[in-house]
Amino acid sequence: MPKRFGSKVVVIAGATSGIGEATAKRFASEGARVACLGRHMERGSRVAKQIAAQTAIEAIFVPCDVRDKQQVEQSIATVTSKFGRIDVLFNSAGIIPVRTCEELTEQEWDDCMDTNLKSIYLTSKYSLPWLRKTKGVIINTSSELGVRGAPNYTAYCASKAGVILFTKSLALECAPWNVRVNCISPGPTDTPMLESELAFIAKRDNTTSEKIRNALVESYIPLRRFASADEIANLVLYLASDEASFATGAAWSLDGGITSN
Repeated sequence: MPKRFGSKVVVIAGATSGIGEATAKRFASEGARVACLGRHMERGSRVAKQIAAQTAIEAIFVPCDVRDKQQVEQSIATVTSKFGRIDVLFNSAGIIPVRTCEELTEQEWDDCMDTNLKSIYLTSKYSLPWLRKTKGVIINTSSELGVRGAPNYTAYCASKAGVILFTKSLALECAPWNVRVNCISPGPTDTPMLESELAFIAKRDNTTSEKIRNALVESYIPLRRFASADEIANLVLYLASDEASFATGAAWSLDGGITSN
């Protein structure tokens, strides 16, 4: 039986851990050749090697700081030189500073905006000439905190809200070429980034990560659990597939009911 993404080429920014890593492996399991972009050499090389070993599908790691114009441009050139096409771009890179507005430094603000929002502009800009040829797909990563405010998350909320309207605007630009653009808005998901966030808050508040986790599950998430990275990957693969051929310009919530309140 043909696999959904056989012969397709998928570029994933932020593929070295968490949702990006899980999604890279899922795309490969369904036949896609995968280019993993990220800053962490050891983790990125490991992910690409695991994909090749587990699926016999060609995967490469391309070192790239997705905040940097020249590195992004060169990375897309490397991918297209290797594979000759791009069918799907998934932007998964992100950071989450936990600071009050007064505590937040200008550098932390800039790093958050550059990683969470500017990177999506850059990868889209240099991938679009190729995506127009394949009538491809862009999927960006926002957050449930892109549609609701939260104290101590001003920079993160602002960046993720920007992702949603960037996505909607780009979808309208790209519709004449049959290039679809959507974004996902996950809620709390079991990833290394979440673990770091909880550890930071626990240290600040003189408590434990486990207590914070339990409080979130009991009082914040209606489904009373965190998502797994694979559950988020399920939605990404759906949006990238022909099954979602009429879906564009939307922010897809996957937050256990948080934004239903």
